[in-house]
Amino acid sequence: MTGSLRRSRDIGRLVALARDGDPRAVARLLTLVENGDPLLPEIAGALAPHVGGAQVIGLTGSPGVGKSTTTNELVRAFREQGHRVGVLAVDPSSPFTGGAILGDRVRMQDHATDAGVYIRSMSSRGHLGGLSAATPQAVRVLEGAGCDVVLVETVGVGQAEVEVASLADTTLVLLAPGMGDAIQAVKAGILEIADVFVINKADRDGADATYRDTQGMIALGERSAGQWRPLVVRAVALRGEGVEDVVAAIGKHRAWLVETGEAGRRRERRAAAEIEAIALGTLRARIGGLRPGAGLEALAADVAAGRLDPYAAAATLLDRLGH
Repeated sequence: MTGSLRRSRDIGRLVALARDGDPRAVARLLTLVENGDPLLPEIAGALAPHVGGAQVIGLTGSPGVGKSTTTNELVRAFREQGHRVGVLAVDPSSPFTGGAILGDRVRMQDHATDAGVYIRSMSSRGHLGGLSAATPQAVRVLEGAGCDVVLVETVGVGQAEVEVASLADTTLVLLAPGMGDAIQAVKAGILEIADVFVINKADRDGADATYRDTQGMIALGERSAGQWRPLVVRAVALRGEGVEDVVAAIGKHRAWLVETGEAGRRRERRAAAEIEAIALGTLRARIGGLRPGAGLEALAADVAAGRLDPYAAAATLLDRLGH
């Protein structure tokens, strides 16, 4: 038996163990996914019959707005409803190791001994969108492990970090008084991706103004007939206040997704983006694998020297990849 065949069978066993709730098997699968293991196609294939039913909720917001505290309280609320919950907390990468700077248990000690909760910190590894490139497959692993609610907490919020909306069924954007978040949300295009705005730290001065500003932005925003109008709720996650309102808002959005058919359309768009990302990644790997003198560097030198135009160089590169 070859080593690759043995590994393929190991993947099958790992997936079976993960489906039985073995946390070590889930951890191993997530590590393989995060490291871009060559057996990712086998992992995806083994998981495929068992995924697609979880509610994926994205959380994003400026640093210091209370994303982790809110995530912690949402886990508690969903567990009280009987859900099995997975959490992917995407952290900044260490510039030296590429690993997540923050750890799983640093964030959510409250749930460390709960077998119905799986929490994983993932490194963004410099990925500009705020999510790790491995996040979609990691969501699949948690779905396959029986999590019917998956929370994805992103690094922060900014111009390039709106991709959480392409991954999540429902996107929460957290704002806080006195941080200028409402205005920044407009500048960064966050208004277009939020399904629910959460005014966290609502016991602070300026909370009412932030609430009004956010409602005003939504009222001025353009949307077609039948399009979802984002909800705005207040919370003090540190004390667990308002969390039930956040959960209720998520529930209203989920009901709208199902009633309008948008749930299926969002998942199809998500699948299309995932297919495209995998195809582009494969293409980049093939370009990098071309022999010296036939690859991108040699063609770039010809373009820089004026011997070749970039379109002709690209056509040459694609032709070489086809052989």
